[in-house]
Amino acid sequence: MARVKGGFVTRRRRNRVLKLAKGYWGAKHRLFKKANEQVLKSLTYAYRDRRQTKRNFRKLWIVRINAAARQNGLSYSKLMHGLKLAGIEVNRKILADLAVNDINAFNTLAGTAKEKINA
Repeated sequence: MARVKGGFVTRRRRNRVLKLAKGYWGAKHRLFKKANEQVLKSLTYAYRDRRQTKRNFRKLWIVRINAAARQNGLSYSKLMHGLKLAGIEVNRKILADLAVNDINAFNTLAGTAKEKINA
């Protein structure tokens, strides 16, 4: 059986991996085997962290809403419950933005939530 050289297809595959490994330190951007290992690992991290970023932002929003709610004499959970009772559907991202940038609007929402809880 004749020996098959890698040729075009193998070179193209290796160059694609080395291009993805551009900027890595040491052998990880020079040698195909090390570069391939690191690229696979990096793609795994990227996939995982795209989901973790969403979690982290939700945590941040909740912390900001809680801090602003406590200035109005409410806890985070009571504020959210009051808003639900009042029929106000504002997501956490917008609430956190209001808590940071427009405290008067947030205080109005918190007052409405407090009224609904006490009623």
